[in-house]
Amino acid sequence: MTSTPARAPVSPWVLSAFWFGTAFHWLALLLILMPANVLDFVGEARKGSYVGLLTVIGAVMALVIPPLVGAHSDRTGRRLPYLKLGVGVNLAGLGVMGLAVALLDGMTGFWVYVLGFLLVQFGNNYATAPYSALIPQLVPVAQRGRYSGAMGMLQAAGQLLGALSAFALGQLQLPSITLFVLTAVMLLVPALVTMRGVPDDPVSATPQATQPAAHWTTLFAHRPFLWVFITRALFALGQYSVQPFLQYYNGDVLGQKDPVTSNSIMLACIIVASIVSALIGGRLSDRVGRKPVIYVAGTTMAGAALLLLVVPSFALALPLALLFGLGFGAFTSVDWALGSDAMPSERSFARDMGIWHVAFVAPQFIGGPQGVLLDWGNARAENLGYTLVFGLAAAFFMLGVVLVRNVPERVHGEGARQAA
Repeated sequence: MTSTPARAPVSPWVLSAFWFGTAFHWLALLLILMPANVLDFVGEARKGSYVGLLTVIGAVMALVIPPLVGAHSDRTGRRLPYLKLGVGVNLAGLGVMGLAVALLDGMTGFWVYVLGFLLVQFGNNYATAPYSALIPQLVPVAQRGRYSGAMGMLQAAGQLLGALSAFALGQLQLPSITLFVLTAVMLLVPALVTMRGVPDDPVSATPQATQPAAHWTTLFAHRPFLWVFITRALFALGQYSVQPFLQYYNGDVLGQKDPVTSNSIMLACIIVASIVSALIGGRLSDRVGRKPVIYVAGTTMAGAALLLLVVPSFALALPLALLFGLGFGAFTSVDWALGSDAMPSERSFARDMGIWHVAFVAPQFIGGPQGVLLDWGNARAENLGYTLVFGLAAAFFMLGVVLVRNVPERVHGEGARQAA
């Protein structure tokens, strides 16, 4: 188990500000803009397959970049230069995507849109791995639940603001490029807060660890890391099985005439509930351990996903969205603390957090086959595709709940002893 600094030199809200902007960014892009834009580019019959294609393309970038950039960040002992460059490229990609929507159409517009999305993914992932190293690097073990909870709360708040902004812009009937501009602003401003408030002295920011950094191929022999990686991947598989298609679910299953607006309302319900549970879950995990919070969170999300298949109306789906949000917020509040606890070496925080982050981004590949499965099932029976996709999501959540039992208790226990 790694040692940690005696105290964290930065506020949890400043440290986590970038996640606020990133959460706004990804909610607006993945759940609001991309489904609507792809539908305009490719048409109704191919919408699921092409949204799935975008998630696969993005997953390739997210799979490769964070470990490589993280390893380079560990060698230089710096974090913020990577954040600055990554945010710049991310903003350029948003510009390309927005211009494709505003000026082009058909498959030509779609492929320019894809180019912009590649820049977005490259820039965001270039920033993520070095930034992800800051919690295990700067935060004492006994406080990681609180910091992870603050991160989860700010992430949920960013998502809520993204959903509300999309709803408001939809009511005003403003063009999509307006939301692209707002997304760029909401990514940049919180990034500046973090960059100005977090120390980037390579001597003081990099722990003076005595243990050598393990080769990356040996990471999975470290049992805490292995099981945290596996269980995080399963929860991400559940999330990405449903997330890209929630807007289509509102239109096809719930019969909403304006699925973009109804999707924004449903997302707002999920996020409001997750804000409530995020800070509570993080603090609670510092007292009772990480795993009990995961058990409750995963079971709640699985149950809500299954009940959404049989709910007869949009009005009744909203309480289930709240229920799912309570589970999602609790999981998010513990997620980073659990991952930080499992890091085997202080000399490779950014690299190892980048590899751990793969467990979250690699499951984006599921969007490809799930999109095909959605279209295949719906072509054979009314809404059969949604039954298959949502059912698989629930199965992934429950498998994650079962397997998180394998994470050694000593990961939290050692943190508790250090705090004593």
